[in-house]
Amino acid sequence: MRRLMIVCMLLAAMTVAAQGNGHVTRKEAKKWLKMGTWRNGFTAASPDKTVNLVEFYRQYQRNPEQWNALFHWLATTDLLSIPKGKHPIEGTSLVASVEDSENQPLEKRRSESHRQKIDFQYVVSGTEGFATLDHSSSIPNCEYDAKKDVIHYDYEPSKTHFFNSKEGRFVIFFPDDWHIAKIATKKDNQQIRVIVIKVDYR
Repeated sequence: MRRLMIVCMLLAAMTVAAQGNGHVTRKEAKKWLKMGTWRNGFTAASPDKTVNLVEFYRQYQRNPEQWNALFHWLATTDLLSIPKGKHPIEGTSLVASVEDSENQPLEKRRSESHRQKIDFQYVVSGTEGFATLDHSSSIPNCEYDAKKDVIHYDYEPSKTHFFNSKEGRFVIFFPDDWHIAKIATKKDNQQIRVIVIKVDYR
């Protein structure tokens, strides 16, 4: 009996270690997402279907303090009336950027990716156009700017995935998600209010 208990404990420890090292399936990530413990009171929106759920799960497990603080701030803040600008999230190094902005034609928007930060973006009002780039046909057109944590790309629009996001969904761009934000949509109104929070990538 004692030996069985030890074996069970070892298996449990190995499972936790494996998940911590990134060995988690999409099925496990979807189950975790459905449980909703990550929400920390935030029920107004869920991940867009473009979000890499396995990476979301992995990053949450590695950095629960920042993710919990992010969702708590969203749940307890009046996101429509809060003044635009930068708002530090108490008890963390996170800053919520509240942006009243406007979508623009694709040719006026720059592509980007980041190495040190994760882009969390939540559209509070309006509809924002986004795109994710095809890696095989996209080429960096500048050196990585470590100070700004950004690199830009030349890309082929025909191989780019375009999608819209609005209230009720949030998007997350991890370092592998080369993306473009604030692209003009087919809607009459291009005005948006969006919350952008940079989370440490671990």
